[in-house]
Amino acid sequence: MKNYFRTGIACVALALFSVACSSPAPEEAAAPEEMAPTVVAEPDMAAIKAEIQALEDAWAAADNAGDIPALLAFYSDDAVSMGSGTPVAVGKAAIQKEFESSMAKRPAGQTITFEVLDIFGDENTITEVGKTTRKDASGKVVSSGSYMAIWEKRDGKYICVRDISNNDSKED
Repeated sequence: MKNYFRTGIACVALALFSVACSSPAPEEAAAPEEMAPTVVAEPDMAAIKAEIQALEDAWAAADNAGDIPALLAFYSDDAVSMGSGTPVAVGKAAIQKEFESSMAKRPAGQTITFEVLDIFGDENTITEVGKTTRKDASGKVVSSGSYMAIWEKRDGKYICVRDISNNDSKED
């Protein structure tokens, strides 16, 4: 009977020793942040570029219609716009004056298109690089240019906070 008792105690001791040896010491246990690497999803830049192009298409439609209130809706209240050959316009009131002046000089039937060439940033702040093409009523290109715009996502939608543009050629 003594042998069974000793064997039983030896088995229990061996089992406890095995468990103790196979479990990491508290200081050796992996920290929770080390256990599973955090994966930060990259923004879908192709989808963002398509979203910005859709904004530019709507912008062109508003511009071609002479709809200044619709154009101003693309801007934040604190936006800054730097057009080719015009003073820096700070805020919507100044940007509105620039639109009014530009449209007053524009020949009837003229249209503009915007093409997004590149974007970079993250899903909250996007810098856009693009080109413009302005055509007369017959479809002839009368000017082209380039621009950069900075868009911020506010209340779930992109809004222009800064833009700068220039003409590559003068209008005829």
